[in-house]
Amino acid sequence: MRPQHGPAALSAGNGDVLSSEPGVFHLDPLKAFKVNASVHRIMYRTTDRSGKAIAVTGTVLNPGTSPYGQRPIVAFAPGTQGLADKCAPSRQLAEGTEYEALPIKKLLDQGYAVVVTDYQGLGTPGVHTYMAREAQGRAVLDSVRAAQRLDTVDLPDAGPVALYGYSQGGGATASAAELAPVYAPELKIKGAVVGAPPADMNKVAGSMDGSAYGAFFNYALSGLATSYGIDIDPYLTAHGKRVTNDLRDNLCTTQALAKYPFLNSRFLTVDGRPLTERLQRAPWDKIVAEQQLGKRKPVVPVLLSHSALDDVVPQQVGRNLAADWCRRGATVRFAGNHLPGHIVATEATSAEGLPWLKDRFAGRTAPSTC
Repeated sequence: MRPQHGPAALSAGNGDVLSSEPGVFHLDPLKAFKVNASVHRIMYRTTDRSGKAIAVTGTVLNPGTSPYGQRPIVAFAPGTQGLADKCAPSRQLAEGTEYEALPIKKLLDQGYAVVVTDYQGLGTPGVHTYMAREAQGRAVLDSVRAAQRLDTVDLPDAGPVALYGYSQGGGATASAAELAPVYAPELKIKGAVVGAPPADMNKVAGSMDGSAYGAFFNYALSGLATSYGIDIDPYLTAHGKRVTNDLRDNLCTTQALAKYPFLNSRFLTVDGRPLTERLQRAPWDKIVAEQQLGKRKPVVPVLLSHSALDDVVPQQVGRNLAADWCRRGATVRFAGNHLPGHIVATEATSAEGLPWLKDRFAGRTAPSTC
């Protein structure tokens, strides 16, 4: 897809489609299983953390048949893909390497149209702003607007919408639900499925650094540094710079976790101290605080799914987010489970999320555990 980043292209409104092209959705790398849906890769306008207009890419998928007269659109916020451009979901869906292909297909099987954002800097110039709350939430909301406005796909301009995401996608979905009343009040959002959200960066960073998922902490440092215009090179040794650049430029999630298992930031820094310590000091303490979820009230019902055996995002982080939203008067159902590990627990979010979404689109009263 030819990038469009000039002032003329970005003078349009948020969610306007800048370009589109036909695409394809394969379930496997051998491309033996092609999903029955119309697929369009799009570039659309959104805004970054500072409010600057940017172009991001994404994918609009429309199933062949649907029981709905006015077809709902589900904004699927992807989980951690990596930082390299080749990791963009729009590219991985086509290549059959997208690890969240099955949850996306299950939504299509329900008759929903699905739009999957690539987020800022993932598939477009610049470093992906991984874990930047506002940029991720805006990219999700503007992906819905883009799907509604895409001329080549016959979707309702003002039909029912839902938000769905797990892990990084859970955080992006939570952010979108919080931002929607002000940023996209016209969207008819019926509910949000939020799985294992990394709602508290301090707690999540502490559990990730040095763990089997240590590369994720490095992603977050790179993403937030990019979002706030901070150069992290002075913190890093030559080895630390090599690892960070490798993660940014070459590796998607599964490759990164295999190449850099138990990555500990103290082995990358000039002073030999873990970067988690730096998060407690200026300017990082303020940056981390600005990513906190739960300070704003979603006006749509939320299903928050989180395993007690999550080995990446502690379940207490999800429980705290649900409690914060409840205190603000939101309608929240907290759904705990005991599936072993962060990756396996995606199944619980899907298993509970699909019937929950069906009820929201049917207009039934949302349950609450508040």
